[in-house]
Amino acid sequence: MEFATFILAAQRGYHQSSESVIRNSIEQAVASEQAGFNTAWFAEHHFNNYSLIPSPLMMVAHCAGLTSTIRLGTAVCVLPLYQPQRLLSEIGFADIVANGRLELGVGLGYQQFEFERFGVDINEAPAVFSEYLDIILKGLNQNVFEHDGQYEKIPPTAISVRTVQQPTPPIWIAGGAARMARAYRDGHNFFVTAFHDGLETLTTLRESVERAAASEEKNVTDVKISLLRCCYASHDELEINSYLDNARFQRRLSEALHQRRQQSHDGYLLQETPTQQDLSFDTMRKNLPIGSVNRVIDRLLEEIDILKPDQIAVQTQLGDFDQKTMLRQIELWGDKIIPAVNKALCHAGS
Repeated sequence: MEFATFILAAQRGYHQSSESVIRNSIEQAVASEQAGFNTAWFAEHHFNNYSLIPSPLMMVAHCAGLTSTIRLGTAVCVLPLYQPQRLLSEIGFADIVANGRLELGVGLGYQQFEFERFGVDINEAPAVFSEYLDIILKGLNQNVFEHDGQYEKIPPTAISVRTVQQPTPPIWIAGGAARMARAYRDGHNFFVTAFHDGLETLTTLRESVERAAASEEKNVTDVKISLLRCCYASHDELEINSYLDNARFQRRLSEALHQRRQQSHDGYLLQETPTQQDLSFDTMRKNLPIGSVNRVIDRLLEEIDILKPDQIAVQTQLGDFDQKTMLRQIELWGDKIIPAVNKALCHAGS
């Protein structure tokens, strides 16, 4: 089983500077390599404090110089907000400076507020995403490519800065059933999340994966699946509650951003607002791999048995969760949780 850290670079309030949030994110990526994680994923968001990373490829390029073995990924580049011709060169550049360690995650986005400020119609995002992914694949696979589509018309063009990984870095797709089907059709990997829900949602996700594979007449195992999950191991109740509080904060912002159309009063910091979708701490602990080390290990094994992912992406840096505590958590995963999970899976498969 592969393990990754998912680094959102969240800012809960102005008591955190944007500089400290970014530097903490970089420190977490370096710590993830030291702990033995396979991959560090970086998000992309704009104009709000849900995430302060405007370009995950810039994070990949910077962290490439501070690491040597961990793979570095974009989760995700929001394709409709890019010019695909330029993005192709940036993908090549990032893979070069990372010595072929780039994992390229792409998605169509969901935040109306972001799209409006880039002058892109969010209702057209699925179609734009599909066409732009076509362009990215042409540019990565062909020395000279051209494109005549609804949104882009590109004369014969050559990308001078090409990826080390040939023909392409591993490509990951985020999104629903339609994107899952495309992943199977084109041989790409994909991300899924159960948010803060429990085993029933994971069962539903597995059924969706199986339908997507069947729709393209593929085997489920033909592509890799990464499960993004909030996980936390500790015997300290105050520490766990602090993590849960920040996880709930993060989910509140994510829900608000689906509908957000108004600028916040002070510029970009969103007001945290309780919603009807809020879960209690007790419910979150029941649903998620959160609690003692043994509880986290046992719960992860249950979830892996249901969804059968190839990777678990552990969500880090939620809100203003303490950085020193987070770094200790990453180390704990490397020392105890990852080895125990893989040992149990090895025994189960023998």
